[in-house]
Amino acid sequence: MKKVIVKVVGGECNQGFHKVGDSWEVGDFTPCGMCTSAFASIFPLILVLQTGGKFFWEKDENVTYASCPDDKGLIFEIKLKE
Repeated sequence: MKKVIVKVVGGECNQGFHKVGDSWEVGDFTPCGMCTSAFASIFPLILVLQTGGKFFWEKDENVTYASCPDDKGLIFEIKLKE
């Protein structure tokens, strides 16, 4: 599978697990150390990029953004690795 880079670009983790600047490379396995709730919320978007899909509404079709379901809402940048 293609690799994707997931980076925290905003918000705050109410559990204290993640902070702005944290990043993970996602390939064939769940990234070590990422909260399962956060991963579950962004996994469908990761699959789009890994299987060749594009986000036509984004300025760069190989990048999108999503938020974590926690109440303070981390914001993740999800980007196809070049």
